Amino acid sequence: MIISRLVLKNWRNFRVLDVPLTDRVFVIGPNASGKSNMLDVLRFLRDIAKPGGGLQRAITQRGGLSKVRCLAARKEPDIEVAVELSENGTGGVTWKYDIGITQQVRGYRQPILRYERVWKGNSLVTERPDADDRRDELRLTQTHLEQINSNAQFREIARFFESIRYLHLVPQLLRHPEAFQGPAIPDDPYGRNFLEMVVKTPEKTRRSRLRRIEAALREAVPQLKNLTDTKDEAGVPHLEATYAHWRPNAGRQREDQFSDGTIRLIGLFWSLLEGEAPLLLEEPELSLHSGIVQKLPALFYRLQKKRKRQIFVSTHSWDLLSQKSIGGEEVVMLKPDKEGTVADVASSVEEVRDLLDAGLSVADAALPQTIPANLRQLDLLE
Repeated sequence: MIISRLVLKNWRNFRVLDVPLTDRVFVIGPNASGKSNMLDVLRFLRDIAKPGGGLQRAITQRGGLSKVRCLAARKEPDIEVAVELSENGTGGVTWKYDIGITQQVRGYRQPILRYERVWKGNSLVTERPDADDRRDELRLTQTHLEQINSNAQFREIARFFESIRYLHLVPQLLRHPEAFQGPAIPDDPYGRNFLEMVVKTPEKTRRSRLRRIEAALREAVPQLKNLTDTKDEAGVPHLEATYAHWRPNAGRQREDQFSDGTIRLIGLFWSLLEGEAPLLLEEPELSLHSGIVQKLPALFYRLQKKRKRQIFVSTHSWDLLSQKSIGGEEVVMLKPDKEGTVADVASSVEEVRDLLDAGLSVADAALPQTIPANLRQLDLLE
């Protein structure tokens, strides 16, 4: 199942957003245009649905409703999110989930539901506020999505949202987790406990994944061989590999000796092989050679062709988008505007579509459309 349409109103940068989505989604735009915020709305739904989560916690983690609401929101300040879910992007809509969020006028000024609706196909399954909500407004501080005793008819949606995975692995955290004290961030988005997650995976699955990752790495890091997991004398987990450069009998090396790019690739490939729910990736091109970045879309396909997992990728990279296999319908272009960021699917923009039809890549046809209008003024700083 994939998210086949996303509709937002007053969510962070976006006064309005309404885009169809495919099983691969590349989000492009200038800095501060809302690429991370577009991915974050999917994390927001996950944070509502997951155990120990919920609407209040998800809003609080983001600094409160005023931090989430678009600055351009005026007469209609409510935040609205709607998603349509389809089976692998084919056929009709399987599920639709809509939520509207406002703030209590009096009392604790908590975020509350203005509405919550769920459709299965064309049948309305849940609509709130209902009679019980009207008798007790406090019920509207929680969604039915987060409540086991209320979501039985659409628990499939809750489990789908709960399983959404986000990873932006920071190599320094993986190499030296002990140097970064304090409580861990929920869901470990930056890979601090990545190695613990690897060793907790059942052995047969773990070995299979590491073999497939090693095979994929041969194209990017041909010197790295025999990738495996191990533990040191204190029981601390590690990744280990032979790094054969000019030495014919190179010794084993651990992750603290791997390059940033190698660590990022290992984390990326592991995430691609883990599960079937949507995977959110921010700028996977970081620390990687341009030649490797050009191969990422093909590697995504090879590692995902059996499960057809939906992948969201935010990127600035010309190299990544230069692959002719990326279609205009897979690219969401963001452009900042006075009333919030505007989002368009690249294939719906006539100028971009004409260039794509002429044989240009998304990098040549769409990426230039997202260059900041006043970029040339940087020359004045010389």
